[in-house]
Amino acid sequence: MVDPEDKERLETLDQRIGELKKARAPGKKHQEEHYSQAQVGWRMVTELVAGLLIGFSVGFGLDTLFGTKPLLMVIFILLGFVAGVQTMLRSAKELQNQSSAEAENDERD
Repeated sequence: MVDPEDKERLETLDQRIGELKKARAPGKKHQEEHYSQAQVGWRMVTELVAGLLIGFSVGFGLDTLFGTKPLLMVIFILLGFVAGVQTMLRSAKELQNQSSAEAENDERD
């Protein structure tokens, strides 16, 4: 059995060791952060291209169906572009909110 005095000393030592480990723990590596940034960039490019392709497909299909060759295709490409940009902006806002929440959590710790 451990003396109460020794037990108290061991607990304080354990707390000090935990605090030192937390202080020395490395943050995000620059390389991981860079990879995350590249991933976000590709996600946004993909969203924009998807909007354009969907707009082109719908416009081309309707043009073929109604016989109004370039008119509906141009309109739907523009609508797809607008939809892609809106999706990109929504994703950017979501990522910014996540980043600010992580920064607040880091400040609290």
